[in-house]
Amino acid sequence: MAEVRREEFDEEMERREYRRRRRIRNQIIAYIFAVLMLAALIGGIAFGIHKLITLINDKKQEQELQRQMEEMQNNQEDPGVVEAPQTPEEEPVVEEEKSHLDEIVDACIAEMPLEDKVTGLFIITPEVLTDTGVVVRAGDTTKEKLRECAIGGLIYSEQNMKSADQLKEMISNTKGWSKYPLFIAVEEEGGSVSRVAKSGLAENVGSMAKVGEAGDSVQAREKSNAIAAYLADYGFNLDFAPVADVLLEGNTTLADRSFGSIAENVSVMVSASVEGLQENGVSACLKHFPGLGSTLEDTGAGMAVCDKTLEDFQTTDFLAFQSGINVGADFVMVSHLSLPNITGDNTPASLSDKMITEILRGQMGFNSVVITDAMNMGAITEYYTADEAAVKALLAGADMILIPEDFQLARSGVLEAVNNGTLSEERIDESLRRIYRIKYKDKAEELSDDMMEDMPVDESGDTPEDPSGEAAGDPSGETPTDPSGEAPENNG
Repeated sequence: MAEVRREEFDEEMERREYRRRRRIRNQIIAYIFAVLMLAALIGGIAFGIHKLITLINDKKQEQELQRQMEEMQNNQEDPGVVEAPQTPEEEPVVEEEKSHLDEIVDACIAEMPLEDKVTGLFIITPEVLTDTGVVVRAGDTTKEKLRECAIGGLIYSEQNMKSADQLKEMISNTKGWSKYPLFIAVEEEGGSVSRVAKSGLAENVGSMAKVGEAGDSVQAREKSNAIAAYLADYGFNLDFAPVADVLLEGNTTLADRSFGSIAENVSVMVSASVEGLQENGVSACLKHFPGLGSTLEDTGAGMAVCDKTLEDFQTTDFLAFQSGINVGADFVMVSHLSLPNITGDNTPASLSDKMITEILRGQMGFNSVVITDAMNMGAITEYYTADEAAVKALLAGADMILIPEDFQLARSGVLEAVNNGTLSEERIDESLRRIYRIKYKDKAEELSDDMMEDMPVDESGDTPEDPSGEAAGDPSGETPTDPSGEAPENNG
């Protein structure tokens, strides 16, 4: 009997132990489940916060773009924007005090002969300047021509670039021998149009199309930073980039040069690129206004016509240009695209007062330098002589003429237009002020008021780049070298 009770007792104990172990197991399972649920909850909250922030940022960007377009449309519709000045009964306008930069610029322009003023509106190649073959060095010919011709800037290509030392010396000598500060320009977009990188003197950062596909504005800025770093190291101060054209879906005319076909995305990439270039001392140039992304025709070969309306551009292409303008792009390049539904005829945009003065300046608020696309392209040369095209571009509101078909004819044509009253000297000065605000913006803090009296240009050859009165182009007191070279190209 005792044994039976003992067995029953043992069985009871085993049942209790089993129940205890089961409770412990269930508790462990419950704890694990609770931890997993808590982790999922935390992850969901984090994802939700991230999504909310993204939506807020997207909404802000959408609202900002919408605001810009509404302002542009209001400017177009509101005739009050271009009405005559205030009547005498209204309060007199108080003239704002000139900034130190404006004082420097005005002092420079005031001393310029008219021929120098006009010549300073052109950017040409070193071959056109020297009237020789391919230039790979800045030698005596370059020195002499720069004394005779106060050109506004020079644009270089792969043929001018043989080695790092050669390129640096050529640019340094060229800058030093000029009577006035020069724009030293190049097309360095990244990808297929990268003159320095394709010459083997820098690493190609890759196409902007891939950056646009990634939708990464940080990457766009970093790549432009990298481009500006090596350009500045060689002596360049103007990059004809970024491409702000918004591609029509399926259009391959610009290949890998555009950030893409989504206007909002292109806008973000363009503004980041402008900042990436200019924060490193290289002026950015938005191109090709008003946008070549919808045409399959090449302005280099002849007339290219786009039937888009102003409203079409305002909801696509203009978004990217406006974005670059808003962050302070120094230049906008105007293309030779014909826009009959906006201008009423086939006048190229580069020669159109409607496109440059009324829309780009008036509606979009661009107050810096407007430069034409290269004027030796078929869309210009097939219909205008070099002098006609240059005068028409300036009358339309452009500030600088890029690579005219015949530089000497274009320059003499502008001089004649000023002398006969077609263009006023004040109109030329207006463009020069925009140009020299860029050329002198980094020097405004360095130059004292006393130095301004010694600025350009007098018979002794003192120059704005060397206001202290030292020999132009020779800040060290030594004559720039012009070593003999192995390349068969011209010494310049």
